[in-house]
Formats: sequence, C-alpha cells, structure tokens
Amino acid sequence: MTGLRLIGTETNATIIPGSPARASHLALWESDHPDPAGDEVVLVLPSADGVELRSVVARRVSLAEVIDELVVVGPTSAVTPSVRAWAVVVRAALALVARGRLKPAIAADGADQWTIGPLSERDRSLRSHLVEHLPVAAHCVPIGDSGPLRILSAEAAVVACYQAIADSMPRTPAAALLSGQREWASNDVNDVARLRPLLSGSDSAERTIVGLRLQVPEFDDGVFRCELQLRSAVDPSRVIDAATMWGGQAALFDHRAETDLLLAIRRGATVWPPLRRLLDFAEPSSMDLTDLEAMELFGSAATDLGGAGIEVLVPTALTKTLTASAHAEPPPGTDASPGWFDLQSVCQLTWRATIDGEVLSEAQLEVLARSSRPMVKVADEWIVVDPAVIAKLERRELLSSADALAAALGGQILVDDELIDVDVGGSIADLAARLRSAADPEPFDDPKELHAELRPYQRRGVAWIEQMSTLGFGGVLADDMGLGKTIQVIALLLHRAEVSSTPGAPTLVVCPASVVTNWEREIERFAPSITSRRYTGPDRDLAAVRPGEVVITSYGLARRDVGDLSRINWGLVVADEAQHIKNPNSSTARAMRRVPSAARLALTGTPVENRLTELWALLDWTTPGLLGTVESFRRRVSIPIERDRDPEVSERFGRMVAPFVMRRRKDDPAIVPELPPKTETDHEVALTPEQAALYQAVVDDVLAKVSQTGGIARRGLVLKLLTELKQVCNHPAHFLRQPGPLAGRSGKLEAFEELVTAIADAGDSMLVFTQYVVMGNLLIQRLSELGIGAEFLHGSLSITRRTEMVDRFQAGEFPVFVISLKAGGTGLNLTQATHVVHYDRWWNPAVENQASDRAWRIGQTRPVQIHRLNSTGTLEERIAAVLDHKRSLADSVIGSGETWISELDDAELAELVELGDPDGGMR
Repeated sequence: MTGLRLIGTETNATIIPGSPARASHLALWESDHPDPAGDEVVLVLPSADGVELRSVVARRVSLAEVIDELVVVGPTSAVTPSVRAWAVVVRAALALVARGRLKPAIAADGADQWTIGPLSERDRSLRSHLVEHLPVAAHCVPIGDSGPLRILSAEAAVVACYQAIADSMPRTPAAALLSGQREWASNDVNDVARLRPLLSGSDSAERTIVGLRLQVPEFDDGVFRCELQLRSAVDPSRVIDAATMWGGQAALFDHRAETDLLLAIRRGATVWPPLRRLLDFAEPSSMDLTDLEAMELFGSAATDLGGAGIEVLVPTALTKTLTASAHAEPPPGTDASPGWFDLQSVCQLTWRATIDGEVLSEAQLEVLARSSRPMVKVADEWIVVDPAVIAKLERRELLSSADALAAALGGQILVDDELIDVDVGGSIADLAARLRSAADPEPFDDPKELHAELRPYQRRGVAWIEQMSTLGFGGVLADDMGLGKTIQVIALLLHRAEVSSTPGAPTLVVCPASVVTNWEREIERFAPSITSRRYTGPDRDLAAVRPGEVVITSYGLARRDVGDLSRINWGLVVADEAQHIKNPNSSTARAMRRVPSAARLALTGTPVENRLTELWALLDWTTPGLLGTVESFRRRVSIPIERDRDPEVSERFGRMVAPFVMRRRKDDPAIVPELPPKTETDHEVALTPEQAALYQAVVDDVLAKVSQTGGIARRGLVLKLLTELKQVCNHPAHFLRQPGPLAGRSGKLEAFEELVTAIADAGDSMLVFTQYVVMGNLLIQRLSELGIGAEFLHGSLSITRRTEMVDRFQAGEFPVFVISLKAGGTGLNLTQATHVVHYDRWWNPAVENQASDRAWRIGQTRPVQIHRLNSTGTLEERIAAVLDHKRSLADSVIGSGETWISELDDAELAELVELGDPDGGMR
C-alpha cells in the first residue's frame, strides 16, 4: 500500500493509554516479523487454552506520528482489522476537533490536557458504534496487577484515542478561542491550578445538557426573555425547565443536575457576559434580554455557548428572516420586439422585501421603516431585520438590457461583486422565453430547391438559425467538424427565398482561403438556384452584387477590403471556421465587427480551444454586448470556471448562453448512427541512437540556459526547447536541416513507412498531418523513394493549386495526402481517406480532432482509423498522457497548446523533457 511508512499489510495496532492524553501511543507489532528496532510489550493474546500474557516486539508511535498514515486507510486497503478500525476512529475524532468539540481538562497527574466534548447525541451514537466494532487486537492491553486476566475495555480504548487526538493536534491558543475556552489560551499551560474551578464537573455534558431557550415577546413592544432548561444526555426526550427543577420536580434527572446547571452557567458566562446576571440568583431560571443581546444569540454568542456546552434554542417563529430580492425590467412603455431590442439600453433594478419568498405589502414595509428594533413583528410574525437589507430596499439601480437578459436566462446577476438571484419581468422576460424556445424549434421542412435531404439534427439547426435571426440576434453553430454546417446555412438561404416574395439582402460568407472553393461548389451542388460569387483575386468587385446573392471571400480579404464590404447592408454575415476571430483584438476580428448585417452567424467546431474568452469573442461578434466587456467576463465567468472550477458559475453561464450556441457532437446519440465507426491508435516508437544523442544534447544545452534566465526570455527558450525536441523526434534531418539521407535514422519514420506501405498495399488512402513544412517535404521525399504517390498541401499554395490537389485526391489519383496542420486542418472534405496519421502532435485535442474530422465526417461511408505517433521515453510520450486527460474533459475549460509548459518551474520542466529508456524508466 502506497504512502505507509510505519504500517505494513500485517501490522497490528494496539493502543496504550497515557496521562496526559497526548502521551498515549500505539504499539505496532507483527506476530511473524518482529521489528528489530522495537521494544517488548506485554499483551493479552489467544492461546490453545484461551488467552495468555505474551511479550511481543512492537514499535511505539504517538498518535501524532501515525495520524497521516491512518487517515488514508480506506475500506479496501491491505491492512489488518485493528489498523482499519483505528483509521475510522481517528477520522471520527478529527471531525469532532474540526467542529470545535474541544474542552480543557486536568489529567490524573495534574498536567493540562485537551479532551473532546461536549458530544451530541449523534456523536455519542457514533462512538458507541465504533466501540462495538473495535477488534480485540486493538485494545488487548492487560489492566490490573492481580485477579483475573482482564484487558482494556473497547470503550476506554476508543475514548483514549479520542482524547489523544484532541490533546495532540490543536495545541495552540487558537484552539482555546475555537472551543470558547479563552482562559485556556495562555501559553503558561503548566499552571492549571487557577483553572481548576472552571473545569470542575467538566464531564457534565455527558450527563446533562443545559439549554438556553429564547422566548418571543407577547406584545409588539415587549421584552425578549431567555429561559434555562436541562435535557438528559441519556434520554433526549427527558427535558425540564430550570424553574421546575428548582421546585423539586427533577427526580428523573441525575442528582447532580443542579450542580451541572450552575457550572454550565459559570462556563457560559466566560464566553457570553450577559449570563453573569443569572449567577446573582440562588436558583437561576430565566432573565430578560435587551434587543442587542437577543440578536447575539443568532450569531457568535450561540457558537461560543455551544463550545461551552450550552445549547441555544431559538423558536421557529424567529427563524424567518427578511430578505431583499432583486427585480429587473425595462422602463414602462418599452418593447423588446424583433429588430428593436437594444442590448445597450437601460433597465431598472429594484428591490423587494420578502419573507420566505412572500413579497411584503407597502403597509408592512411601513411597519419596518418605523421600527428601530433588530427584530420586528410583521403580520403576526417576529422576523430578524438586517439593517443592510433595509438600506438595500431603498436603492434604485440601472443596468444594461444585456445584463437583464443574461439574468433572465441565467437566473442570477452580479451586483457590487455579490451574486444575487433576480426576477426579470416585462418584455425582457418575454424575450428570454422566446429565446429559450428557439433552442428547441418547431419541425422544419426541407426547402423544395435543396438538392439533398437534411438529417433531423440539421433541420433543427436551420430552424434555430432562422428563429434567432428573426428575433434580431446572432448565434454560434458549433457542430463538430463534418456534421454539415455548410449545408445548414445553404438550406436557410433557400428557405428565406421560398418564404419571401422578393429577394432579401445579400449574404456574405467569410472563410479561410482554402475553403472558398468548397463553399462555391457546395452552393452549386445543393442549391443551384442561388446566385453566388467569389470575392477573390485582383479583379474582385462588389458593384454588381444583387439582393439574395451570396458573396464568398477570405478572412484576409475581409480584413483588407473592410471599407468596401462595410458599404453593403448584408442580410446575413457568416464567419466560417470562426476561430479565426477568437482574438477580439486582432485586425481580422476588428474588421469583421465593422461589416454591417441584420444577423451574424459563426460556424466553428471548436467554440473553445484554449480559454473561455474565445467563446466571449464569438458571441460578442454575433450578439454584441450580450456578455459585457471582456474584463468583466474574465472576472465574473472565465476565472471562476477555468481556475476555480466553480460548478455554480459554470451551470449559470451554460443556461445564459444556451439559446445563442447550438452545439452537437459526433458522439451524440442522435448523430452516432449517421457516422461510420472510428478507431484511434497510439503507436509508440523508440528513438534511434542518433536521435537519443541529439535529444540529450538539446536538453542539456537549453536547460542550462533556462535556469539562468527569466520572464519572456525564459518562455522563449522553453518554446525553443520544445520545438527542437519535436524535430529530433521527427527525424535528425529535420532538426539538422539536412536533405538526407532519410532511411534508418528515425524510429518514427520507420514506423510511418511500415504503416503507409500496408495502407497503400491494401488500396486505401490516408491523410498525414504535420505542423512543419520542412517535415512535410521530407515525408514527400521519402514516399517518392518508396514509390508511393503523394502530394503536400501547405500554406504557400494558391487557392487554385489547393483545389486541384483536393479534387485529385478525392478522385483517388494518389493515395497519400500530406497536409500542413495549419493550412489544411479545417474546412476540407476529404472522405476519400480512411486513415489519418498525426506524424507529430499539435498538443491541442481540439485542433487534432479538427484535422481528423477531414475524413471522419458526414458523407464518409467507411470506417476511419486515426493513428498517432509518439516517441517513447520523450516528452512526446508524457504529453500524450496529458492530452488523453484533456480529451476526457472536452467540456471543461482548460489550457491547451504549449503555453502551459512554459510556466513549469525548472525541476518540472527537466522532469518533462528528460530522456527515458524505451521501457519508461529514466536514464
């Protein structure tokens, strides 16, 4: 069992009580393997005739020494029953200490000590259960010097452990304050004589429990009163008022009940001074309280008295509290009809007084306003009034309609850094209801002019886009790559043309340059009735654009020609592969914001790649103002979710953005049947001796420099280290910038050769992704040497050349398509391939999935196999494990890419990149 230094799988543990309690210890012993460093301990153990005294060799350890090992012992841990039992007892004792169930005592030898108490009925029940199930080996210590052979009782053993934990752990002045025993906070703990009067009868909590019951005044201007009562610790149903006890009617109580009561008052007076007034009476039973004193019994005084063994009992009539609930709605007379609603307009935030959810009337509020008491009688009920709540009721605040709409969708709003529930009314509440219903639209019929049959989830997507744009909002269609986002937009355009008697405003599609042709062809194929034109090349012109026409251009041209594009009032602007505008400060994103449109639609399979602010950027483009400023979003949403993993913030944010983001995944039950099977395989390959030598040389050289630098320079060195190690793992020629030779120098290339040869011999086609153009050219060179047809698509190629390559591959003219990850990781439909190889890793699950989805997508009819190559014993193997974890947390917001590696300290970085043996050990 990991983590245990002193306790083995065959170790027994027997408690040896001590005085003071912290002197108690456990004897750890094994019958067949005596501890050579141990001492002889006499125990009562089984024998052939019953039991006998027997000496064993045991190691004596204090509870404080072994506590860390005991708390990690679980139900399935490989330990003996006695060890498992003490683990449970120790955890129970620690829970009591954490709750402040501590009280001072004086040990038999006169030393100071802490003990556990007072115990509630539930605490005593748990202790009895532990006693009942304590194994004999845990308490087989002989007691008594003469007479029959006896052992320490199980109850005494458990109590000894409890007290040892209490006396070993919290030996600080803070413990005295936590337990309410402030006199015990002195560092001079050896002088306990002066404290003895306070501790006399300190075990009374085990016999009689004293309660302080607050009484409600009979009249509005009445005085609050508290009465003393006693409850039997043995039978909780036996309760008696102190006045009745002093009248001689406490026969069923312990004869020391009167003493217990007086001692409890004395202890309580040390933590709550008003109780001292009761000590002036020979037979104390009740006293009047000021309003302030009564209020104290709702807060810290109740906690302090509980630590002193006095229960504070508050009538249910006083458990109702006045609260202020927020209400937001637009000013009277405003409307949130489609096309009008402005997220930047102003709404009013007001506060309503409520008691248990019931809104108070104006007359009741007037009663509150007139009263200066902290507890006021309203509608025949006494309620606790917080002055801060009264002040809040007088406030009137303004907030943006965007915040009000977000509150209507998420249910809460942040006001003065306080997250509060808010009730939204008026036209904004109506709009929120319509937005929620848009996420589950009515059934949608395929347009008559569509030369394809939509799948059910695609029809739902088209209906959602149409309803959101009708409401005057944009949205993010975040279907996984390959699920047909393009055809959903085309179907929407056809639907609009069918329901309108006149052509609407033109549509602008902005996409990566490599996808422009694909959009043009998809429109020609599925909707030949729609006129489309590409806005590319030196002769590009917008003068001839007509209503209802679709204009297709690239992000680069949208950035360059934003002035011309902004002069047209577009009916719809579509940002395909919208991750290109995930950085709101980029020139591309700023240009896209300038293009006017009645509605905006972002298409992306990865709405969040690295940070939640990327989703903010998309939504702030499609629906400006919805999520506020990026700084506010980081503080209120991004940091609590990404750093703190706050489930409440995550759930609230999910509710708020749900109407504006439609997300379908390939593993959704409604979509899985539409796709062929996909198999993913990790191929572990060993470095050649040349690679291993280069790898170690790079590590030694760069780590030495990293340790001597900091800040931006250090991060640059770390990224340089990662890049060079990746290149070494790819091939020595890649790292050394050599043209060759290639054969026999790289374990990864050899594995690739075996894989590509087998796939080509079987007549199948494959995509090979690398993030390096140099490595892509080396792969093409090696494939040529092997006589295998291949082409390389990278960012330097023209759109015409890329289109030609894609067409030839889809036609089966060559079997291997090597692709630069940045140039071809998105937007391409390459269903000819049934194998995808990631030669080197991008270290971002979302990006890798996008690349794999070039082949595994709607339209693919054959099973697809994904192959990932990892060099064993290197950082590639270790980061692959991190990627697997990130894939399992696909819905969480976590850092991706390589930036997190640059934040590692020197030791962590060295451990990550250290060269290991092929079997996983370090060199």
